[in-house]
Amino acid sequence: MRAEVQNLFDVEKARARLNELNKQAEDPALWNDQQRAQRVMQERTALEDQLTGIGRIEQELDDQLTMIELGEAEKDQKVIADAEAALQKLKGQVERRELEALLSGEADANDSYLEVHAGAGGTESQDWASMLLRMYTRWAEQHGYKIEWLEETEGEGAGIKSTTVQIKGRNAFGWLKTENGVHRLVRISPFDANARRHTSFASVNIYPVVDDRIHIDIKESDVRVDTMRAGGAGGQHVNKTESAVRLTHIPTNIAVVCQNDRSQHRNRAQAWQMLRARLYQRELKRREEKAAAEQAAKTDIGWGHQIRSYVLQPYQMVKDLRTGVQTSNTGAVLDGDLDQFMQAALAQKAFGTGPKEVEDVE
Repeated sequence: MRAEVQNLFDVEKARARLNELNKQAEDPALWNDQQRAQRVMQERTALEDQLTGIGRIEQELDDQLTMIELGEAEKDQKVIADAEAALQKLKGQVERRELEALLSGEADANDSYLEVHAGAGGTESQDWASMLLRMYTRWAEQHGYKIEWLEETEGEGAGIKSTTVQIKGRNAFGWLKTENGVHRLVRISPFDANARRHTSFASVNIYPVVDDRIHIDIKESDVRVDTMRAGGAGGQHVNKTESAVRLTHIPTNIAVVCQNDRSQHRNRAQAWQMLRARLYQRELKRREEKAAAEQAAKTDIGWGHQIRSYVLQPYQMVKDLRTGVQTSNTGAVLDGDLDQFMQAALAQKAFGTGPKEVEDVE
């Protein structure tokens, strides 16, 4: 394990880069360019976190190996067992750090937009969409990310038809990008008086927040601008005013909506940023498909296109249909415990392994 820790990333190179960033941060002229200053501070914070994390892992490794030696010397099996359990937990931390070091795509470190759309099925799918939104917000909160609601359309009776939120924090897009796709729920419907089992679908779309390092050229003549009254849940997430803005990119038919602010001007600026991000994600997908020699295909929110199934009845099981990772602890998953699925999907992509042959869950 010690070799794995040392191979996570070049510590000396990271320290040298951190020293360089510290010098830049001390230069008062840096703050004349707020965007550049923000990038410098974000990179500095990330490097500090990496170096601190590696240091803690190395110290913990040494401590537990010492405990094992003491336990063997004193023939204390409990001490040995406790230390071995701690090492197993430490191995999981090393694996996550290793994958994090692979998040080197040009947008992986950026904030992320997350959209949830209910599939066909009315109230059932709309309730499932709201459950997915809760799952991702819980995951984000557990990892110290901030969340900003940008748009929400209420369901008919329960749940949501669609929503867009921004997840803010380093590597937010790098981790969340593995969640793109259709998610299927099987359960006894709380809306069915006969307590029958229902299958519901909802899609999750992930795309990065673009900054000034990524240039996306959009002709204003290619964009239709519509304004409307903001709707949704109200309260702290949505303001009901005449300020909502929808932008539609006519050549691609990509549309975005922003209604989180009372100011139409600010909503319009945010919507333009979202549209640039959507078009950038489209380009990333095109490049990926070309590199992998895959045929692009637009999927429906329904059978045959799901990436993950969540079964609550007649048994408890969440299974990822790309990697084969599964768990019976459905409650933990719906409360945001998604790391095992994200890590497996990232490893599959990073190391070039194909999807496992798994049977779909019913």
